[in-house]
Amino acid sequence: MRRRNGYLTAGLILAGLTAALILLSFFWTPCDPNAMSADRSGPSLAHLMGTDNFGRDILSRVMKGAGATASIALATVAIGAVCGTAIGALTGYFGGILDEVLMRVNDALTAFPSVLLALVVISVLGPGKKINVILALGLVFIPSFARLTRTAFAALRDANYVKCARLMGAGSGRILLVHILPNVMHVLLPALTIGFNNAVLAEASMSYLGIGVTPPDASLGYMLSEAQGMFGIAPWYAVGTGLVIILMVFSLGLIGEGLQRRNGEAD
Repeated sequence: MRRRNGYLTAGLILAGLTAALILLSFFWTPCDPNAMSADRSGPSLAHLMGTDNFGRDILSRVMKGAGATASIALATVAIGAVCGTAIGALTGYFGGILDEVLMRVNDALTAFPSVLLALVVISVLGPGKKINVILALGLVFIPSFARLTRTAFAALRDANYVKCARLMGAGSGRILLVHILPNVMHVLLPALTIGFNNAVLAEASMSYLGIGVTPPDASLGYMLSEAQGMFGIAPWYAVGTGLVIILMVFSLGLIGEGLQRRNGEAD
């Protein structure tokens, strides 16, 4: 009987709560997230997380900000995973000069600190636009997925079932997509959860520095930047925003750990 995976269960529950909060924000928020007022108060029945320095409802802005951060993180990981997996699959399976050229480019990108590389790309494309943040962070995430996938595909390219598929006339594309890719998903899934966590923190960092999502749109990183100067008089602003970021990162971290433990038990 398989032992219950507590990490995976807890992670799925917390991630489900976060996802429900984000999905709800697309249809309903307690108040207009951008509506200003003279009410600058702490948590109450009217404003469960209190209001910020402009009298805006923090809970409503947190819900919208979490949605923005999650959407950017998902798009970032999608770009990094798709492009990185394609590069890693080609280099790991074919090897040779293709492997040398693409991996040297991959190493060149890895040599730059990820945040610095994202800052350079955003400065070229222009700050303040979600699409530019997504493209910049997506580029940063490609090398890690490419190296991970390359190792996994290289380990399976001479497996017996792959050799049998070649003898039966299967083309390289079919072998890559049908025979090898499903057998490396146990490696990619934990990497996706880790990548999502890193993307959430990277987007929050960009917005905190003022080059990610900018006002009037809500962003968890920019809200933390605003809350920093108000911590002495309105600590609920930073606490409420920070807890949502922690919940997003912690839930996916638990899922990633749970997947790794399940893979370890399967092995």
